[in-house]
Amino acid sequence: MDDSLYFSEQHLALREMVQAFARAEVAPIAARFDESQEFPWETVKRMGELGLLGIPWAEELGGAGFDLVAYMIAIHEMAKVCASHAITISAHTTLGTSPIVHFGTDAQKERYVPRLASGAVLGGFGLTEPGAGSDAGGTRTSAVRKKDHYVLNGTKRFITHAGVGEIFLVTAVTEPTMGTKGITSFILTKETCDLDAARRVGIGHDASLPVMKGFRSGKKEDKLGWRASDTRELIFEDVEVPVENRLGEEGRGFINFMQTLDAGRVGVAALSLGLAEGACEQALKYSTERKQFGQAIAHFQGVSFQLADMATEIEAGKHLVYHAAWLAQHGKPFRKEAAMAKLFCSELAMRATTKAVQIHGGYGYTKDYPVERMMRDAKVCEIGEGTSEIQRVLISRQMLREVGA
Repeated sequence: MDDSLYFSEQHLALREMVQAFARAEVAPIAARFDESQEFPWETVKRMGELGLLGIPWAEELGGAGFDLVAYMIAIHEMAKVCASHAITISAHTTLGTSPIVHFGTDAQKERYVPRLASGAVLGGFGLTEPGAGSDAGGTRTSAVRKKDHYVLNGTKRFITHAGVGEIFLVTAVTEPTMGTKGITSFILTKETCDLDAARRVGIGHDASLPVMKGFRSGKKEDKLGWRASDTRELIFEDVEVPVENRLGEEGRGFINFMQTLDAGRVGVAALSLGLAEGACEQALKYSTERKQFGQAIAHFQGVSFQLADMATEIEAGKHLVYHAAWLAQHGKPFRKEAAMAKLFCSELAMRATTKAVQIHGGYGYTKDYPVERMMRDAKVCEIGEGTSEIQRVLISRQMLREVGA
């Protein structure tokens, strides 16, 4: 892809910085944290220091003051090395911060965004429930108004940063008879479950944030991939949430969170693209070094054609990702383009990582090479932020609307 199509000199400088950091500091520890399932606090702290946890937010809110294209570059480059670190950037920024930036009051922005943008504490987004996955409108968590506060009860599932995070944006039903128009969003705070580690590294905990009684994280998921990313339940048991912590107007929570997911899909597309490209790089390197029948296996048509297919699809994925990011950055409609990017790149990540394992042969099936981890990390990209099936629904619906118009 011609860099000048989407990237400025500032974008390219950021890309070089993220590449250097990812390869020098993240790559050496990625396999170890995947194996242990520990949250990589030290490198997350470094990401905060480098401004990678607040890339698209204004400097007056503690952000780096870059744009959405720059933000996607960071996710893309990080995912070439470690998807767990990439999803930490993506989930924290898009899901855990952007709803406050876009829908919050000035007081909410001033209170929470600088803490999040700097990486002082981590944020999360509570939408999915045990009975509400693809059917996000099936939310059962309730919020009952009691004068100056709401009382929340329910459970959220598969929430990134549920344990390690301290600031969360969640949906709950305030008017059961109104369907999706009866869903409202709220800002909740709790103490990180990893307090000792947070204190040791100097990030992850802010004692000035109120600990809301009855709000806690639950079971940690033992996942196939993204194993260094913290994923747990969020549990609400008679949690009293002040009215001033309501995010937006009553009944707007579902609509606002759906808009948030549009941007989130571009982020997962960038992550998926990075996985595919990282796997291709590993396969190309291995195939030029591995010799069979007296020559490097890259010279055999069965291998070279797979490399050619991977490279071609990666180029197509780049255009889908950065076109969607450009549209979003310029305030143009991008829901269909985001869904297309997410659908194509997530399925590409699965194809590319599987091919990379195949090219590595028996070694690809061991933990001696990163392609095994990359293949495990790729699968959830077809599930999270809306399954591939949901993306096809979104794309086809938008096509039909355009025909009707």
